[in-house]
Amino acid sequence: MHNTTPKQKILKNVKSLLLITIGVMSASFGLESFLIPNNFIDGGVTGISMLMVHITGWPLYFWIILINLPFVIWGGIKINIRFAVLSIIAIGMLAFSIAYFHFPIITTDTLLIAIFGGFFLGMGIGFAVRGSSVIDGTEVLALSISKRSFLSIGDTILILNVMIFSVAGYLLGVETALYSLLTYFVASKTVDFVIHGIEEYYGLTIITNNTTEVKEILTEELNKSITLYSARGGRSAAEDDNYEVIYVIVTRLEVNRVIRKVLEVDEKAFIAEHILGEVHGGVVKKKPLH
Repeated sequence: MHNTTPKQKILKNVKSLLLITIGVMSASFGLESFLIPNNFIDGGVTGISMLMVHITGWPLYFWIILINLPFVIWGGIKINIRFAVLSIIAIGMLAFSIAYFHFPIITTDTLLIAIFGGFFLGMGIGFAVRGSSVIDGTEVLALSISKRSFLSIGDTILILNVMIFSVAGYLLGVETALYSLLTYFVASKTVDFVIHGIEEYYGLTIITNNTTEVKEILTEELNKSITLYSARGGRSAAEDDNYEVIYVIVTRLEVNRVIRKVLEVDEKAFIAEHILGEVHGGVVKKKPLH
C-alpha cells in the first residue's frame, strides 16, 4: 500500500489552494466585469444566487454562501471531508472577492458579455474543480439526484437549468434570458476544457482484416498500448466467424493520426470512436517498459 508522506500532502494541498485561487479570481472577474453589471446570469447555483439578488435585493456574496452550503455539506458526507473543506474555502474566497474586490466593467456589448462572461466564469469553476473543490454546488446536487432516480447527472443539470432560465425569462426578459443561456453554454464548454484539456481521451474500437499490421503500427510506430479481444460476427451465418478486435485509448490530438494510419493499412477497416469521461490506471500516453 502506498502511503502519502507529510511533504506530499502539503504539496497536494498547496497545489489545490493555488488552483482554487486562480479559479476564484477568474470567476470573480467574469461576474464583476461582464455578468453582474449587465444583469446576465449563469446556470446552476451561481445563476440561482444571481436571480435571488433580483428578487430580494440582498447581496450576491450572501446568496452564494447560503445556497452552496447545503451542497458542500452533502458533498462532505458523500465524497470526503477534504472536498468539503476546500469547497468551503473556495466559496468563502469567491464571496469575499465579490464583496471587497471590484473589477472594472470591460464592455457593454451584449454578445461579448455573454461569451467572455461565460468563459471566465467557466474557467473559474473548472480550476476550482481541478483543485478538488467546487464554487458551484450544482453537480453535487445532480450526483445525489441521479443516484436516486433514472436521470443521469447531465439530465439533472439540464432540467435544473431549464427551470432557472425559465424564471430568468420571466424576471429579466426573454432577450436577457437567451443571452444568459449563451453564457451558460460557453461556461459549460470552458469547464469541460479546463478539466479535461487537450488530453481528453477517446476509445477506438478497430476491426480489420490486417490485424497483425495494424497492431504493429499502433504498438511500434505510434507507441500505443492496445487491448485485443475475440469477437464473432452475428449478422448472418456467413459472418459467424471469429476475429480479433483491437481497442486503443488515445488523446484528442491523436485520434485523426491513428485513424489515418489504420486506413492506410486497411481502407475498409471498421473504426468506432467514443469520448471517455475519465481514464484511471493503466498505460495511456506511452507503452510500458519491459
